[in-house]
Amino acid sequence: MSINIKQLENEGRKIINRLENFAVLEHTKDLSVAPSNAETAYFMSKMGVKKRQVIIELDNNHSAVVQAGAMQWMIGNIQSTTGLKGVGDLFGKMLKSAVTKETAVKPEYVGNGTLVLEPTYKYIVLMDISEWNTGGMIIEDGMFLACDGKVEQKIVARSNLSSAVLGNEGLFNLCLKGSGIVALESNVPYDELIEVELNNDVLKIDGSFAVCWSAGLDFTVERSSQSLVGSMVNSEGLVNVYRGTGKVLLSPVNSRTDSLFATTHN
Repeated sequence: MSINIKQLENEGRKIINRLENFAVLEHTKDLSVAPSNAETAYFMSKMGVKKRQVIIELDNNHSAVVQAGAMQWMIGNIQSTTGLKGVGDLFGKMLKSAVTKETAVKPEYVGNGTLVLEPTYKYIVLMDISEWNTGGMIIEDGMFLACDGKVEQKIVARSNLSSAVLGNEGLFNLCLKGSGIVALESNVPYDELIEVELNNDVLKIDGSFAVCWSAGLDFTVERSSQSLVGSMVNSEGLVNVYRGTGKVLLSPVNSRTDSLFATTHN
């Protein structure tokens, strides 16, 4: 089988990142603009607001699990499957969907060819799950876009109620572990994320600024000062606390705040 795709990259589009069989295509110049939107499009271009797409090469060793509704087009001998292993698996995935912002059934694409996802105005972060140790990494709700079929997905619960209720976080999050590449949608580019490595240490954050963290870290919510009066005086109150050995990716803006950049896919 020989696939020849022309004009994937040109004056208006280029590959800006590549990790194994995943690539990010950025639209450097948007010419598909209606006159009524020209002014908005002009200022968006000046601020670096651009459309980006994930391109995934599939073969006998690589399949891809994709957020429902994110596929735009594909070429080659590729089939879409539900990835379900029976009624029990469907029930489990529906439960996962109920407690997170992820879709219940994420289609899995298998075969040989090229898979292109719909454009998004968010930033695309590519990561190798194997770099997050055997426990994997936990991601904020709504960030998952696609991953290699070898990546294991599971729902993890908070270790205590305080971390969910007081920390303005959900009771459950998606954990990705194993090996393979994952594509995440981020409100900020990877260059603006700060990686903090903990070695039997403590990280305290005033707000929901963590976008990913090692599954082995213990997450709690505590007062910023040992005394209630001290917390009131320093105006910080409660902080999110990560303890143990692992790493945390921090965003300069609140990770749970809705992005100004709406995605184009459902």
